[in-house]
Amino acid sequence: MVKRPVSLIYLCLIFVFLYAPIAVLIVFSFNATRSTYSWGGFSLEWYRALFQDRQIMRALYYTVLVASLSAVISAVAGTAAAVGIHRMKARIRRIFLALNNVPVLNPDIVTGISLMALFTALHLRLGFGSLLLSHITFSIPYVVLCILPKLRQLPAEVTEAAMDLGATPLYAFYRVVIPEIAPGIFTGLLIAFTLSIDDFVISFFTTGSGVNNLSIVVYSMARRGINPKINAVSTLLFAAVFILLLIINKRDAAAKQLEV
Repeated sequence: MVKRPVSLIYLCLIFVFLYAPIAVLIVFSFNATRSTYSWGGFSLEWYRALFQDRQIMRALYYTVLVASLSAVISAVAGTAAAVGIHRMKARIRRIFLALNNVPVLNPDIVTGISLMALFTALHLRLGFGSLLLSHITFSIPYVVLCILPKLRQLPAEVTEAAMDLGATPLYAFYRVVIPEIAPGIFTGLLIAFTLSIDDFVISFFTTGSGVNNLSIVVYSMARRGINPKINAVSTLLFAAVFILLLIINKRDAAAKQLEV
């Protein structure tokens, strides 16, 4: 009986430790003064200044554009890769799964430097194209990991039954397989979108002049000192990621209820 209250207190302390800094950041994004330790009254001044800052708005445009394109392309490529891996023989499947997990476990700085070296060797100019390609590269493995469990739950007889009824393999794939694994595809797409918005290290090494995302701009602003606009943009990013996580959890819960 004693362990349960102690465990609850311990869990609450962990969450306080994790989210207290974020709570402080959100609160001071509405502070009327530039201070980060004294409250000067409620104000939306820094949000107004944020949306009037051309550098931040340009970075926001590139961030959303790259995240959207990389998420869609990663979802398509990841779906094809997951289906291919799922249909391989067990021994070959284990090899490709290990290769798929390397980018997930690999430090971001190694991936960023490797991609930068590759683009340079291919004489590809660093900019929007290299940034988009790099985000697609590190997002695909996560999409594959989201879709594979759905493919394992799909009985092989379903596709065979569709083809026995006259469907071509391609038609059976689009009308039978895709609807069954759609929750995994959607989850992978949202995770890829979130990872793209959040990424800094890989973007820092693979982008060029004139093309920056929000994480790079925030890093540049922070080096020049504390700017309340950083609090505002960080609050908006946290809100966007939090909403996406709620959507993912809601879809997962709905999918589990349908399975039951």
